[in-house]
Amino acid sequence: MLFKKRGWKSFAVAGALTLALAACGSEDAGTDGGTVDEGAGDDGAAVDSGETYNWQFVTEEVQGQVQYEYAAEFAELINEKSDGQINIDVFEFGQLGSEVDQVEQLQNGIVEFAIVSPGFTGGMVAEGQVFALQFLFPDDQEVTQEILNTSEALNTQLAGMYEAHNIKPLAFFTEGAMQWTGSNQLRTPADFENFKMRTQESPLIMESYRAYGADPSPLSWSELYTSLDRGVVDGQENPIFFIEDASFHEVQDHMTISNHNNYVAMTTVNPDFYNGLPEDIRALIDETVEEMQPRVFEMQAEMNEALLESIENDTANPTEVYELTEEEREAFRELAMPVRDFFRDEVVGDEGREMLELLEEEIAAQQ
Repeated sequence: MLFKKRGWKSFAVAGALTLALAACGSEDAGTDGGTVDEGAGDDGAAVDSGETYNWQFVTEEVQGQVQYEYAAEFAELINEKSDGQINIDVFEFGQLGSEVDQVEQLQNGIVEFAIVSPGFTGGMVAEGQVFALQFLFPDDQEVTQEILNTSEALNTQLAGMYEAHNIKPLAFFTEGAMQWTGSNQLRTPADFENFKMRTQESPLIMESYRAYGADPSPLSWSELYTSLDRGVVDGQENPIFFIEDASFHEVQDHMTISNHNNYVAMTTVNPDFYNGLPEDIRALIDETVEEMQPRVFEMQAEMNEALLESIENDTANPTEVYELTEEEREAFRELAMPVRDFFRDEVVGDEGREMLELLEEEIAAQQ
């Protein structure tokens, strides 16, 4: 199996309430679109009237990883706030199909909520590939998260582009800085020459690695561990927590702390479902999403710090961990800058160019 499951709740979500996933509603309070008994009005009294809501929340990760633990804590919190009248079943990656399957289920209202990585929707919303631009966001993770929280370019312009495809982003959050692992050291662009770098199916990501001299190789998650082990690909990128939890460090001799990008995910909802809810229920969802933003930031920071130590202390699977100097990072940054022109000229149209320009202004204002 690709992923190891671990009981992370005892570490990253200490003190949280026991997960309440049981569907305990009336017969009419189903999980197909969050329907409730007829008669639930639009006056904000649905929760108080005794109606029960049963929803589904799908993630791209498994128990013990950031997205799943976020969704589980979100479910607990909203269940508590509603005095048990809103119940959310959380699904880990693979239970309802692939990343593509999950996005389609969200769009069609089969599931109400999903955590979506923009990299997996780049073919549908090309502008979402903005998160693949390396060295775009500040090195400071807290500043980056503040930009994700407040950016008009992201929360208004980009979010509107997703809504046109029946996906409503409620929030953006970082799962941590991206790092490289490889069969050889990755300290200079020369180290990437003819290096088979596993990427997502994203023209922008592939262009980024071509700029370093690498040979980008799109590959699904289900094949990655085995492909690294057999040398089909030479390396990959991910946040530290994912590298350790997926055991990639066991089949890679080197890990470079490059901090070249952030892994950004979106909390999303089906807009038809969301807009059809009573106003007080929508307000409860919005309030819970906002409360989860600092929580998920703490969660990913704890996981990434602890699991870096785990990799460094794994004597059974020794991995050389090397942190790039600022001079070494600058060599990659210079090669990454022209990829922004590729994004503007080849990936997106006028709206995307305007969105990137505003985002760059917002980032500059924070530095």
